[in-house]
Amino acid sequence: MRGADVHGSGNGGEAGATAGTGVDHEFLALERELAVFLRRARANSGEMAREVHPDLEAAAYGLLVRLESAGRQRATDLAAYFGVGKATMSRQLQALEGLGLVARETDPADGRASLVHLTDDGLARFRSVRDARRGRYARKLAGWDRGEVAELARLLHHLNERAEE
Repeated sequence: MRGADVHGSGNGGEAGATAGTGVDHEFLALERELAVFLRRARANSGEMAREVHPDLEAAAYGLLVRLESAGRQRATDLAAYFGVGKATMSRQLQALEGLGLVARETDPADGRASLVHLTDDGLARFRSVRDARRGRYARKLAGWDRGEVAELARLLHHLNERAEE
């Protein structure tokens, strides 16, 4: 269906540049779909954060994801990973500590630094919410061919790799 007008924009679905903008219809369609996807993802992050803990900010949910996948991390490494300042990361980590979701321990490689990790309670809460989310994805995509799911994952991975360049 290359070039098909799946969004009802009334432009006939012709492939090629949109008059006056120099942007291909395919890229405009991608932009629209990504905008919808990102809006929904932000809303879902907020919901998942509240499921982990009612006082957890949506932005902090990503920290839990990172700590669960990468393990113990220095705050400076987390700040670099997320592209935020040390002060911002410090505030977010203090909030997570206050909720009992993360803790710090002395870095054995450098006694002056500390490593942040999920507490047992934080890990259990996070995994419960993550597993429920995975179940929702599986139900939403149940009618898809496995090859389509794999292709979508491959394309999103490719897009994410390009975003880091």
